Amino acid sequence: MSEAPELETDKLREAVQEELERSGGRFLRRIALTTAVLAAVAAIAALKAGSTANEALVLKTEATRLQAEASDQWTYYQAKGLKLAVGQAAEAP
Repeated sequence: MSEAPELETDKLREAVQEELERSGGRFLRRIALTTAVLAAVAAIAALKAGSTANEALVLKTEATRLQAEASDQWTYYQAKGLKLAVGQAAEAP
């Protein structure tokens, strides 16, 4: 029986391992970059959503103020009409 010649595979194994680590490093960098970009987009979307919610609150507050103002005016005109009616009733014999 002939023995198979011994080949030095340690260097080959190291070269393969280094190549895997290098290409794996690229993959990890791409994943990290993609994650960072998605995080930035999510942050911008959250800021926009917050801005929209704040704007809605401002508009709601303004609408409530205008409604109260209109109610006050209506009450004023009702009181003015009642005062006039009471005055006319008091003058009538």
